[in-house]
Amino acid sequence: MSHKRIPKRKAAMAVGGVVALGAAAILLPSANASQDGAPDDAAAAPRTLKAGDASDLATRLAGMLGDAYAGAYYDGDGKRLVVNVVRGEGDMALRARSAGAAVREVDNSMAELESGARTLASQATIPGTSWAVDPRTNKILVTADSTVTGNKWDRLESTVQSLGSGMATIKKSAGTFRTFASGGDAIFAGGARCSLGFNVTAADGTPAFLTAGHCAAAGDEWSDQQGGQPIATVDQALFPGAGDFALVTYNDPATEAPSEVNVGGQIVPVVQAAEAAVGQQVFRMGSTTGLADGQVLGLNATVNYPEGTVTGLIQTDVCAEPGDSGGSMFTQDGLAIGLTSGGSGDCTSGGETFFQPVTTALEAVGATLGAGGDAGAGAQAGDQDAGAGDQAGGEQDAGAGAGEDAGAGEDAGAGDDAGAAEDAGDGEDAGAGQDAGDGQAGEGAHHGRGAGRQGHGSGLTSTR
Repeated sequence: MSHKRIPKRKAAMAVGGVVALGAAAILLPSANASQDGAPDDAAAAPRTLKAGDASDLATRLAGMLGDAYAGAYYDGDGKRLVVNVVRGEGDMALRARSAGAAVREVDNSMAELESGARTLASQATIPGTSWAVDPRTNKILVTADSTVTGNKWDRLESTVQSLGSGMATIKKSAGTFRTFASGGDAIFAGGARCSLGFNVTAADGTPAFLTAGHCAAAGDEWSDQQGGQPIATVDQALFPGAGDFALVTYNDPATEAPSEVNVGGQIVPVVQAAEAAVGQQVFRMGSTTGLADGQVLGLNATVNYPEGTVTGLIQTDVCAEPGDSGGSMFTQDGLAIGLTSGGSGDCTSGGETFFQPVTTALEAVGATLGAGGDAGAGAQAGDQDAGAGDQAGGEQDAGAGAGEDAGAGEDAGAGDDAGAAEDAGDGEDAGAGQDAGDGQAGEGAHHGRGAGRQGHGSGLTSTR
């Protein structure tokens, strides 16, 4: 369902790179040395970091290292940032180590990888394909769904081969790339069902929420009940193109729109928006399948849906199904990361799912999370505490991404939780045990690899 609207208020689109490549550089000290000239081992040791803080460090290193930088990813087991440095750039590798990152020398520069992605865009924009730079392999990961066969497969394969040895790999997906809108429950317009992503405050101060842009094709007015009275109206939407997001404003300016996600009777406060990091563990909440978790696989992904090409997305292995579109992707410690766009597979067999970065959507529509705070990815340099200052697992500060203030959460209509606990179309419980009557989620808000048990921090735990 192709739907591309001109925003009512013009806003500059953020150009997303691998771990926010366009951020301003800051000077970091060279490695400390002992009196005999040997490097200080303590200065060179990788820092223990949370994923959000690792993304912040990667942003700064990307600007500082320049052409020597070839991407970065988060090592969840070691809780450290791994930075790729082009082979032969010893001085830059030393500077990255002194800043607290683990360094890996690689052959492909970021410029070469981005050039390869442009070649794919010009020669192999085929519905059912996607690509993103994978910093863990230092290659472009190209994925083709089950519809890419015959001449289309030959064209894709020959384009990848033309990039040269060691530049890209092809993965075949058993599913079909599609947007995850469907008829049923959660938030409704016409015959379509989607999920509310995060509550925000529009530029004029009115309460609103973010969802997927392709959902807006179903209509401008949305309800929190199937066939119910409209409670919100689409203000801005983009799909396909440089994103998949929509800003929908509540019709009642007195609507309470808390910065939180309801994951089945448990509330996760959302403290701020943040950039994703490859290797980061994330959770997704959707009206069909409830809660699921997985990892970020790639950034700045290009996806060729049947409706058109969408760029700048986050690629993950988190499952999703029709009706989950627009739902929230967030972290254990309450960072708003993405909005569900589409993908392949389901929560039985798995597959790939792509998300719209929240930071880019906020900047484009001029909105802020919750009751106020920096719009978009309003970066703050340094390693400051984030939002409410929560700590995940009792370790590092809950800072992340670009240091955005405020949070986000889901609250559909006149205070009913949406995208986490909605009415399932025909009134029956949907996927994760959501109740149709009062919008409260049941105890069973688990699906696939989801989790919602009490514990440290937000209480979310992975079952992988």
